[in-house]
Amino acid sequence: MATWKTILLQDSASPLMEQLLFFHDHGLLVLAIITVLVSHLLMTLFFNKFSHRLLLDGQTIELIWTILPAVTLIFIALPSLRLIYILDEINNPMISIKSIGHQWYWSYEYSDFKNIEFDSYMIPINDMNSFNFRLLDVDNRMVVPYETNIRMLITSTDVIHSWTIPAMGVKIDATPGRLNQISFTTNRSGLFFGQCSEICGANHSFMPIVMESIAPKFFMNWISQTD
Repeated sequence: MATWKTILLQDSASPLMEQLLFFHDHGLLVLAIITVLVSHLLMTLFFNKFSHRLLLDGQTIELIWTILPAVTLIFIALPSLRLIYILDEINNPMISIKSIGHQWYWSYEYSDFKNIEFDSYMIPINDMNSFNFRLLDVDNRMVVPYETNIRMLITSTDVIHSWTIPAMGVKIDATPGRLNQISFTTNRSGLFFGQCSEICGANHSFMPIVMESIAPKFFMNWISQTD
């Protein structure tokens, strides 16, 4: 989760987020190279006291600084296109979970099992324990097994919300009258926190998301106790 000392992105907890982090580092490396090169050229230009009195045009250098940006864009565009197709790929999900946004809470339905539906409200500050996170913990967590392909079906009953868990690399709009879907796989156990990322009204900041990733064996025990 994000803390006061988190400067960069959160640690990844899914293969998709790992790929997003790799692309982020790749893009920053390209930008750093461009920044150093342009800064060096500017410093050279400022401190250069020589001039070419017969220079009217330079077709060679103009060709170079036209081709170099095009090649740079290719190095950024190809990994980006590859990542877009990876994020949109849904292959044989093991579990489908429907998340419904309300003003201002989330409700979940495990459509693969019978009678598993619950609402997830933020825990009020007065009811919190010492181990709870302020404005982030909920009374009913969404529980998933790790190393399992999960398909999320997202919709809303009133206004546009956005179901987001940064550690998963997941952000998808909950739109009234529309059913959006996304898939992800967690590669470790833990608690992963998110929040609504679309301004949806007065209590937009008070509808957090908590996902608990556990072993498949314990997930089946949770299903049997909840059903």
